[in-house]
Amino acid sequence: MAVLQIQPAPFFASKNRAFWNLQLAGWGGAFLLRAVNAAANGLPLNLLALILVTTITGFSISLVLSVIYRQLIDRKPIVTWGGTALVLFGAVIVYASIDAWVQGIYYGGTRDTTFAQRFIGLTYIPLTILGGWSALYYAINFFLTVEKQADRLERLEAQTTAAQLAMLRYQLNPHFLFNTLNSISTLVLLKQTEPANAMLTRLSSFLRHTLIAEPGSQVTLEQEIETLGLYLDIERMRFEERLRTHFEIEDKARIACLPSMLLQPLVENAIKYAVSPQEEGARISVTARVIGDRLRMTVEDSGPGIDSPMDHAIIDHLGNPAPSQTVSTGVGLANIRNRLMQAYGDSHLFETRSEPGGGFTVMIEIPYEPLEEAPVETPDKPDDAGSTPDATNVITLNPQRATGS
Repeated sequence: MAVLQIQPAPFFASKNRAFWNLQLAGWGGAFLLRAVNAAANGLPLNLLALILVTTITGFSISLVLSVIYRQLIDRKPIVTWGGTALVLFGAVIVYASIDAWVQGIYYGGTRDTTFAQRFIGLTYIPLTILGGWSALYYAINFFLTVEKQADRLERLEAQTTAAQLAMLRYQLNPHFLFNTLNSISTLVLLKQTEPANAMLTRLSSFLRHTLIAEPGSQVTLEQEIETLGLYLDIERMRFEERLRTHFEIEDKARIACLPSMLLQPLVENAIKYAVSPQEEGARISVTARVIGDRLRMTVEDSGPGIDSPMDHAIIDHLGNPAPSQTVSTGVGLANIRNRLMQAYGDSHLFETRSEPGGGFTVMIEIPYEPLEEAPVETPDKPDDAGSTPDATNVITLNPQRATGS
């Protein structure tokens, strides 16, 4: 399962480089501000040397503070803030002392002030500068900590979603195998060894094809239809002419991306509850088209529908176990609903309905996400008759229902 890497803010991609950039920009700005202020007040240019010395002093002290703060920031709050206050107090004393000493050298005897007077008069400057520097240091580091925790939470949520998708995807193989192996077992009991062997061969091809894709991965609709064709080849070994299929896939829809093995459980349900219980079998139609920025897919069968003695089958269509003699694993559409919710959240639509004269329709609508630079081709349709679909077989849905209203 792919791991989502933490992506820091671009400026802080290299924390060390960001620190030095801020240091140079901040102290350079402080020097420039004081130099401009001195020039505006008509002070001599040689005062720039004094300003440069005090700026370098502050720059150096801030480097020492950064080392100490780095040790304090992860401690208990009382240790962090108490230690910071003590260290900042000491740094202000050192900064003010050096500033007062340098000014004493610079002015010499031109000013009748003592070291203590200069120290007290200059204390507010280092207190303001170092206090602001300390606040900014902690603010930036706390911001980076919160950002890192948010990114870690996002990564964990993504991994949880991927794990849930993988779990749901892994449910499909046992669900499919349960029904297919039952069919093979029936053929063996009836001593129909050749159809049983042919079905096992097709089952092997189908599983080899489906297991290539990683759980939770996406495929194009064209690839999904190809996989569905392999599955139908297996089922035709059992139902023969009772299983009639019809595919109508819009060219633009073929390159749309969707979760793998999304349509197979829908067709499997249709076969189990529409084709299997009826002597004449049933017709299963699969259509897909792009409507605006949405991909709409429908799977429709001509089975008994809800208003019939086969109500237990329709209950299973809705994803719940059947309360009658029909054995169901309870995966079916409940699995599809969960996978769609995990993959698309509230931006998907999943509807089921029964036609008045029988039949059952499942409609799925998801965001249209075409595969980039994919050629739009028309491959051989996995239709049992291989015929071109006619216009009368196009499934039309109520627009209000299609929008979820």
